[in-house]
Amino acid sequence: MNNDVIQGKWTQLKGQIQARWGDLTDDVFDVNEGNSQYLAGKLQERYGWDRERAEREVEDFTRSLH
Repeated sequence: MNNDVIQGKWTQLKGQIQARWGDLTDDVFDVNEGNSQYLAGKLQERYGWDRERAEREVEDFTRSLH
């Protein structure tokens, strides 16, 4: 996962992330501040996914930015 991409563009990406995973609350975004592992953990928690799926979702999102 390219954590640098997410951290570097966090402010701009929040809207895109919230559009993709609408169940995430503003609190998640305030605490996360671009940490891809934290984001994957919250996806796991909110959607009931296993760790691999959550990490794959974040990786797919990161790839879609290029």
